[in-house]
Amino acid sequence: VIHGGAQSMPYAYDTNLKSSEATLTLVFARNWTAQGVTALSFWFRGGSTNAAERMYVALANRTGAPAAAYYGEVNATRSAGWTRWVIPLQTFADLGVNLADVDRIVIGFGTKGNTTAPGGTGKMYFDDLRLYRPTAP
Repeated sequence: VIHGGAQSMPYAYDTNLKSSEATLTLVFARNWTAQGVTALSFWFRGGSTNAAERMYVALANRTGAPAAAYYGEVNATRSAGWTRWVIPLQTFADLGVNLADVDRIVIGFGTKGNTTAPGGTGKMYFDDLRLYRPTAP
């Protein structure tokens, strides 16, 4: 199951009394303001048998908690076709992330930090994660 290239990232989520996250800690902190980049973009797909859950992307600095941007459609996890999500980096800056020192990126499901609400399970695929300048998206 791919959108572009040779592979995608499959991810099985379980949000029962928790959020479910895939985290990548960058080897070196990255300057996400270099060369005028202004947006983070990736493609995702789920399936009709998935539980409907909120999806979010969070960024963090070495010395800060992740700040999350939530996808607008709660049924995104049930989408059987590839969907592109473009997130303006200013969204994360407005939440306190220093874009010149990005240390971690997280893709998650449910409500970040949830420990009380029941949830569901499903499998998602992610592909073509990229940073864009204003003219490219």
